[in-house]
Amino acid sequence: MVLIKKAPDTGEKLKILSRDSQYDLACACATRDDEHRRRSKDGRWIYPVLMPGGGTTFLFKTLLSNDCVNDCKYCPLRAGSPAARCSLTPEETARIFFSYYRSGRVSGLFLSSAVNGSPDASMEKINRAALLLRRERFRGYIHLKIIPGASENAIRRSLSLASAVSLNIETAGTDNFRYFGSGKDYLNDIIKPLELISGLRRGDFRGRGIKQTTQFVVGASKETDAEIIGCSYRLYKKMGLSRVYFSAYQRGEGDSSLPGENSPFSNSEILTREHRLYQADWLIRKYGFSAEEIPLDSGNNLFLDADPKQVWARRHPEFFPVNANKDPQARLLRVPGLGQVTVERIMALRQSGVRLRSLENLRKRSRILKEAEKYLVF
Repeated sequence: MVLIKKAPDTGEKLKILSRDSQYDLACACATRDDEHRRRSKDGRWIYPVLMPGGGTTFLFKTLLSNDCVNDCKYCPLRAGSPAARCSLTPEETARIFFSYYRSGRVSGLFLSSAVNGSPDASMEKINRAALLLRRERFRGYIHLKIIPGASENAIRRSLSLASAVSLNIETAGTDNFRYFGSGKDYLNDIIKPLELISGLRRGDFRGRGIKQTTQFVVGASKETDAEIIGCSYRLYKKMGLSRVYFSAYQRGEGDSSLPGENSPFSNSEILTREHRLYQADWLIRKYGFSAEEIPLDSGNNLFLDADPKQVWARRHPEFFPVNANKDPQARLLRVPGLGQVTVERIMALRQSGVRLRSLENLRKRSRILKEAEKYLVF
């Protein structure tokens, strides 16, 4: 008896590749309901992305291929893993996207791929899919993943087509990267292209407003939070990245030789670590903290049981109290329980001539605001 295995059709391939695209982050650590990813009626992931002008666009997110030649040990799609393999052509991808776009379900595209062949061969397919959209006069948001080891010509082509690009840094430093496999060179395939993209965004492509992001895999190697935070800070300050994402490694997804497979932390604790890194990242991006100001434990990691802003406040009693009626916005932002929106309301009330006597003036009084009052004088 001969068994004939039917090749997956376009819909089946899309279902597999859309699911596998979850490992590349387009959005994370959402603070509003409309910032969370959602599934379409046919099971595809649709991701919201906040635009520079303040609006939100929903992205159709998929891989072109999950058939990878690299042996990245943390990745469920690494060469030799039992994942079901398939690929979409650029033409199939463009056709599927327009079916979603023209029905009003999405307004942008996030496109990534495994390394199928060489880095530039994969980039050629990614770029062609984007080109097909642009040729059809699509002027919306396109986020393209840059493959590690891609040539300058391939990167330039992506920048000419994309609204945003990303190349995953994966971890902090060559010592931590060596646990991930032998298929990539950290400096030549990742750091130098990151620097190249940064330079092109500020040079030949200046004025286009192209965003650049990256992603760390947290807990797969031996990296400390201090290393990740320090590296992230340099990416923001020296390369001008728009955003850094963190993806918690989940034990059992990767190769058994990884340090993360023998970590003393549970999967739940690694997810908490990811959350704390996002909080630290927020302090750096929005609240004016430097990397050196982020409080760490004796092992150079963030405290899992407390918000880093709260820990900083406990360690710096000399900073408080903060005067809610007189102190500048930068000082108010360091008060635990006061976020950007609340501080902006305080500043608006002050500018209108209101003298605050408590946070009751803000109308929405909560347990968090009651806690914040402990650090304030009026």
